[in-house]
Amino acid sequence: MAGPALNIALKVDEKDNVSTIFSNNSTAGSEVTVRDKKGHTQVITLLSSVPYGHKIAIRDIKKGEHIIKYGESIGAATVDIPCGEYVHVHNMEALRGRGDL
Repeated sequence: MAGPALNIALKVDEKDNVSTIFSNNSTAGSEVTVRDKKGHTQVITLLSSVPYGHKIAIRDIKKGEHIIKYGESIGAATVDIPCGEYVHVHNMEALRGRGDL
């Protein structure tokens, strides 16, 4: 059995389906402890490496579903994104600042 997760991610809003990583060693297969402001934690195994300050899916996100960060939609999934996957431009489309919505 693996030891406690040393990598930390923060979930800011209850609606969030992504969390921001605050660790430098967040590599594929490592565990991340996701913490919310109520003190709840969730341990997730990363499916790929994630840079400091970037997002991970904290639950499965279906293609077309909104990516929610800080309680607000920041984009939509362009593919199904499994829990623990890195969420960035390769699997989401930004919806903010486009001027066409």
